[in-house]
Amino acid sequence: MRKLRIGIIDLLTKGPETSMFARVMAPNFASIMPQVVAVWCEQAGHDVSFMCYTGFENLETDLPSDVDLVFITSFSVSAQLAYALSNWYQAKGACTVLGGPHARCYPQDAQKYFDYVLGFCDQSTIDDVLRDCTPHRPEGVRLQSAKQPAELPGVVERWKFIEPMLRKAPIVKLVPMIGSLGCPYTCSFCIDSEIPYQPLDFEVMKRDLRFIQTKMKRPLVGWHDPNFGVRFDDYLDAIEDAVPNGSIDFIGESSLSLLTEAHVTRMKKAGFRAILPGVESWYDMGGKSRTGSNQGIDKVRKVADHVNMILRHIPYVQTNFVLGLDCDEGPEPFELTKTFVDLCPGAFPAYSLLTAFGQAAPLNLEYQRAGRVLPHPFFLLNSHSAMNVIPKNYSWKRFYDQLIDMTRYSFSWRAVGRRFQANTGILPTGFNLLRALSNEGTGRVNYYTDLRARLDTDTSLRDYLEGESTVLPALYGDRLRESMGPFYKHLPAGAIEHDQNAYLKSTVIELTPAPAPRTEDDAVGVA
Repeated sequence: MRKLRIGIIDLLTKGPETSMFARVMAPNFASIMPQVVAVWCEQAGHDVSFMCYTGFENLETDLPSDVDLVFITSFSVSAQLAYALSNWYQAKGACTVLGGPHARCYPQDAQKYFDYVLGFCDQSTIDDVLRDCTPHRPEGVRLQSAKQPAELPGVVERWKFIEPMLRKAPIVKLVPMIGSLGCPYTCSFCIDSEIPYQPLDFEVMKRDLRFIQTKMKRPLVGWHDPNFGVRFDDYLDAIEDAVPNGSIDFIGESSLSLLTEAHVTRMKKAGFRAILPGVESWYDMGGKSRTGSNQGIDKVRKVADHVNMILRHIPYVQTNFVLGLDCDEGPEPFELTKTFVDLCPGAFPAYSLLTAFGQAAPLNLEYQRAGRVLPHPFFLLNSHSAMNVIPKNYSWKRFYDQLIDMTRYSFSWRAVGRRFQANTGILPTGFNLLRALSNEGTGRVNYYTDLRARLDTDTSLRDYLEGESTVLPALYGDRLRESMGPFYKHLPAGAIEHDQNAYLKSTVIELTPAPAPRTEDDAVGVA
């Protein structure tokens, strides 16, 4: 195999950024798999140039240059920037590879613009790409391993790619670690819902924690596990064995069902400073939230008591909600969330709009069969800019009326002040305040209010959202051009649109039996 010059680009955003929140936090959202691929490429003997794009770099001058092969990792929100970069690199003679969530969710679309599109990816999959490294056009090759990799390079191997990212972070510097893949829960809207849970090597975890302590005075580790602590005792035993209690601060995403008071007490002692549990719905997923058959106001009270208990031990809690689920109807879901904000003032409420990301989850097939998925440009699919599923029980106007009222209530000066008073420590109070006053709080209120007003006057927008027209409203086209900055001019033809029902169509093709061979009698009958 010839020695290749390889570029690896981790896209954390869809274009140039200006917000204070992005400047402070964007580098901390770096993905682990681009770093893993960089390690595997170097182990195969190739030269690697690595870039983590936070929105503050100059793409026209800072991109890896003079390369034979480029790996790009992208969420769907940055897919159009990824397509433009691929087009730009292919014009310069390089082969391009797409990995990450967008490649898994929309492989059919991505194959139009990349030479390789990767699903599940292990080292042998990367080696196959490196050995081939030839253009595949007009349709790229789709590659994936049979399952998630059994092991991944740890922090020690990835440090040369982590350290430049930490230098970009001005205040909070988060070291990315992962201890497991997959998830035991089956949330119907989640990309991990059908991936078997699988712990990684605990000895590697312990080695990495000890290593981090030699590199940073007071490390902050962010666990990228889809659901941290499923094998709780094994995790905490490993952490406690590796480093003195409280010598490293930790952030993780977990389910309320795992966060018993005994577990939370132990996590506090080990150094956990922030936890992000999923509540999702007041009418569903009781097993994940440890509320059983409780629904409505009973679930609100039970969850609020639980989260308040966690806050007595861990100073920062973000509660995650999904809005627009089919189980929601009328004003009650939004009013219940406002009640939760009152009962649990210290928690930061994170709201996501229901989004069907291609073939991320089987539930998306139901939405596509019902004709409820809208062809929103990918740059809108960040869980809050637009909801690409037509609501089952709301008109768009009614939905946005309720959403605006709840969001405004959650980030009113009263709610922000109560959250500030309920939090302890400089980092939790400052971070909550920054988020509330940024695009995530007041910024979303303004965005939703503007969109709701347009529904009264902009018939093209209204028809598009109702599924009566596929013509992209000028509002979205203008915002796409603005969001991509100078690389909009490199967007290939057709890359603004996509087939929102490609998953359904691919399933129909796979399930359609081949026609039976015709016999001589068949031929006679036809004649």
